[in-house]
Amino acid sequence: MKIQERTGAGAGRSAAPAQPSVGDRLPTPPRERKPALAALAVLLILAGALGATMLVLQVGERIEVVKVTQAIPPGGSVTQSNSTPVMVAKDDSIHYIEWTQLDQLKKQKLKAVNAIPAGAVVVGEMFGDEAGVAAGKATVGLSLKAGQYPTGIKQGDTVAAYRVGSATGSGSSNSNSDSSSSSATDSSVIVDSARVTYVPGPKDSGDEIVGSTNLAVTLTVDSDKAAGLAQAASNGEVALVQVPGNSGN
Repeated sequence: MKIQERTGAGAGRSAAPAQPSVGDRLPTPPRERKPALAALAVLLILAGALGATMLVLQVGERIEVVKVTQAIPPGGSVTQSNSTPVMVAKDDSIHYIEWTQLDQLKKQKLKAVNAIPAGAVVVGEMFGDEAGVAAGKATVGLSLKAGQYPTGIKQGDTVAAYRVGSATGSGSSNSNSDSSSSSATDSSVIVDSARVTYVPGPKDSGDEIVGSTNLAVTLTVDSDKAAGLAQAASNGEVALVQVPGNSGN
């Protein structure tokens, strides 16, 4: 009987599941570290910060340059009356004319080599010591009294030049009176379309002769019209009229 009891007790013990001890738990795998990704993230952050800094510096480095407000023909000048200052980003590869250099253009008598449209920001390559007069064209200087030119005439305007007679000598003989009368009524077109190359602006009074009430105007005309216009101008027999094609229209 004792042997059977021992056998039964042993069998009962062997059927119970064995409990693992605390020290026998399986180890968890360590987390895998990725230093390359972390370094890349840091580099991206630094690059973004550097780019933002450079952008701020470039935006802050701006200069005041000359912008044309009225069309300037070949041989014309840039003055305060036909230009305005604007701010642009500084770029050493572009030869901007800075607003502080405007007086230097006048002192050096630099002229537009080619026509400069209104709204253009001017650069140094647009100017030269000698104006570029197109083939078949000529420039003629006039000295006009009040009444011989339209009010508000400006550089770049298109005008027609008329020959106007003088009514002097009416107190002489009848023949002289008839001659002067016909001269007074004699008016003909010398040039039907001429470009005003130069006229003193309101801020350029220093260009005019002190004590003179005449207005100095330079016109660009066809070469075959230059001689007749110059002769009439020397006799004071020229009057200008604005015609369609003006730069302000």
